[in-house]
Amino acid sequence: MYDIIIIGAGVCGAAIARELSRYEAKICVLEKEEDVCCGTSKANSGIIHAGFDAENGTWKAKMNVQGNKMMPKMAEELDFPYQQLGSLVVCTDEKRRNGLEQLLERGRKNGVKGLRILEREELLGMEANISDGAVAALYAPTGGIVCPFEMNLAYAENACTNGVEFRFSTRVKEIRKREGSMKGTDSLLPAGYEVICETKDGEKEVFTTRFLINAAGVYADVIHNMVCKEKLCITPRRGDYVLLDKTAGMHVSHTIFALPDGMGKGVLITPTVHGNLLVGPTAIEISDREGTNTTAEGLLQVAVKSQKTVKNLPMNQTITSFAGLRAHEKGGDFILGEASDAPGFVDCAGIESPGLSSAPAIGVWIADLMKERMHLREKEHFVSKRKGMVHPFSLSDEEHNELIQKNPAYGTIACRCEKISEGEILDAIHRPLGARSLDGIKRRTRAGMGRCQAGFCTPGTMELVSRELQVPMTELTKCGGNSKIVVGFTKEEAKRR
Repeated sequence: MYDIIIIGAGVCGAAIARELSRYEAKICVLEKEEDVCCGTSKANSGIIHAGFDAENGTWKAKMNVQGNKMMPKMAEELDFPYQQLGSLVVCTDEKRRNGLEQLLERGRKNGVKGLRILEREELLGMEANISDGAVAALYAPTGGIVCPFEMNLAYAENACTNGVEFRFSTRVKEIRKREGSMKGTDSLLPAGYEVICETKDGEKEVFTTRFLINAAGVYADVIHNMVCKEKLCITPRRGDYVLLDKTAGMHVSHTIFALPDGMGKGVLITPTVHGNLLVGPTAIEISDREGTNTTAEGLLQVAVKSQKTVKNLPMNQTITSFAGLRAHEKGGDFILGEASDAPGFVDCAGIESPGLSSAPAIGVWIADLMKERMHLREKEHFVSKRKGMVHPFSLSDEEHNELIQKNPAYGTIACRCEKISEGEILDAIHRPLGARSLDGIKRRTRAGMGRCQAGFCTPGTMELVSRELQVPMTELTKCGGNSKIVVGFTKEEAKRR
């Protein structure tokens, strides 16, 4: 029996869990994947939007601007990387200049500070590689970048530290409304819900809760429609990305957008907090809610469209490509709040861009709703701060040497490209909600994200995970489920066994 169950351990589910962990309540997060940050939250631009794009008066506008304002404090409190480097929306057609004026006016009405339009000469002074066709740009100094993995993990780890339970590889199959009233509750509170799940072993497990929060990403309409008569419809939008090597990381120094169209903000070019250059995404509507494969057509769109705003992009320095899905609800806005025909069922649905930017504000808003609805009391000993992983090469030589003296594992390099030590991998395994797969290690440490794309470090990482978790190599996975890496033995090894 739980007071609150949250479905989904993406950035919004984790932010809601963290903000609710301030209160005296029994809370559980159910996640169908094997780890935190396995859906939309793991494959996005890592952009903290300023808030000028969303239509005035929408949830997107309100949550984006509030989330942007919260980001510096949250990054410091939860210890995840964030940089406020500013963003530029570039106009390459004099006839479309009024589009910049409209964004400027919309942004000011949304409460975005510091917006102004730059003419070409000033724009060139800020970005030497801006397109020859650029005529003007909207400058937003409050735009920023973040590591989406670390932000999601930071919220989840802090929620776990404060008592929130996480259940992974637990897929919701059915939701039933409970009849009558729950024992010991206010008569104004709903009777609650039974959540019937399937575990990774195919077993059935039933969870009971007073309140249910739906933060299920591209599956949020499926979850909503199990309970509510007024149906939602989410269409996955695939976004293809290209990641360039760190040698290209300084090609631009701001996040560069094109003027948006009906399918979103278009292809952007941005530095990442780790020094790479990211180009993308496309916006291709698909039916497959697991369709995160890139396509030749999508990657060609990225290459062609990006050249319209930034010239001389060194696409030959590409080290990987990937795709993510955005949960586009047909109404075009976030859906937040208690369903009108399902008391105790709260939606956090249709969370597409600017969802990452909005997550801190969404977490607070829904936690405030739950506090009022459930008459929650604050904990006396809420732990507001979380300490992230130690990265030895960010330390001074003296600090680095001292760290190695205390723990020699920090002196052995496991991933050459990203300079990740064995100590960091061990930390990733043993910290709250520790990694259980190679992708889990990658999201926490960046081991395998460099130029060789895990060609060097995979065997060593597998040995560490196998040893620390006491799991045979044959049972280790890339990303949970059936994604096993070792599928058999050589003849000699098989004979020896």
